[in-house]
Amino acid sequence: MSSIVLITGGTGGIGSDVARRVVAGGGRVALIARDAERLDALRAELGAAAFAVPCDVLDYDAFGDVVKRVESEVGEIDGVVNAVGSIALRPLHATSLADWRATYEINATSAFIVLRHLMPLMMRRKRGSVVLFSTVATSMGLTNHESIAAAKSAVEGLVRTAAISYARYGLRINAVAPALTRTTMAKSLWQNEKMLDASIAMHPLGRIGEPADVAAAVMYFLSDEAGFTTGQILGVDGGLSVGQPPPKMSV
Repeated sequence: MSSIVLITGGTGGIGSDVARRVVAGGGRVALIARDAERLDALRAELGAAAFAVPCDVLDYDAFGDVVKRVESEVGEIDGVVNAVGSIALRPLHATSLADWRATYEINATSAFIVLRHLMPLMMRRKRGSVVLFSTVATSMGLTNHESIAAAKSAVEGLVRTAAISYARYGLRINAVAPALTRTTMAKSLWQNEKMLDASIAMHPLGRIGEPADVAAAVMYFLSDEAGFTTGQILGVDGGLSVGQPPPKMSV
């Protein structure tokens, strides 16, 4: 597994789970997030194996400076996980231009900024794994998902093309595409009993995702076991992207 992994959105449900797994496996993490208080708490939990810097990934220059700090103070970055994102669920006719742009920025532009700053470093060393995030909504039509589906579709296009561009440097670029997952960011959805029941009914495996489900997929992409895997979008969605279960019928 990658020995030093930079995780943006490191305090989120999935990002923090990945961080714990990396450290438990003997690696080190560089955690990047906007919430300094939560960042400090996670760094304290993980101990000496964690380096943390508060930063907004969308601040292009500030993030570039953070990457330089990590390389200088921690060491060469082997793996990158861009776990920042948002959930924007409203129909297109009720979406403002500002909302559309904000959704695209946090989900797609963040991926560009991360790759833009990390690729030159990894190209020189000819090794490294990058994991980005998509969503099940890119592979199937889901009501009110226009903005997020469009932004994450851009991420998928970025994954596939960048994977080809940088394969000759030994770099691997992949993404995971979750369905509804029990994270803090999504709690307004899964804490609503009616929404939760409706979502569970849609998933063939009969439940929504847990952060550990998605983190396990991220860890696979970071590991040497995925050494021959690049340009892939891995659905971690309980089978939702394949189809929905038939309605329950009384016998």
